[in-house]
Amino acid sequence: MFKHILVPIDGSKTSMLAVSKAAGLAKTFGSKVTLLYVIDPYPFTGVGADFGYGQEQYLTAATAEANIAIDAAKKAMSEAGVQAEGVIAEGHVVHDAIVEAVKNIGADLIVMGSHGRRGLEKLMLGSVTQRILSLVHISVLVVRD
Repeated sequence: MFKHILVPIDGSKTSMLAVSKAAGLAKTFGSKVTLLYVIDPYPFTGVGADFGYGQEQYLTAATAEANIAIDAAKKAMSEAGVQAEGVIAEGHVVHDAIVEAVKNIGADLIVMGSHGRRGLEKLMLGSVTQRILSLVHISVLVVRD
């Protein structure tokens, strides 16, 4: 039913729950799985902030963090009997990078976690999941913790 599943991850407990659900679906349908971690190449740090390190050091640290999350997700997939590819993308807006990945890999399902923010927190931080639901024209399975 699903040929290619995209699983956006961020290293959180919620994204690992999505990995688990995606592994079950991939095993059932024989789907290909791509794990996606999005790094903001130029994060907002605030005006006049003292930088603990520069841009190059930030990207090195962010990439290392992304690799740790991808390795953990790949391990969980492997333990479930599913092979997965890990991809690190750069993007200022996470949902735009996810939409671009859907197009580039030809995914027909997104399995993603939602942190379930509500009220002011949702208003201030936004909802990547909500934006994905409004932007893509493929199925999206939202996993809540």
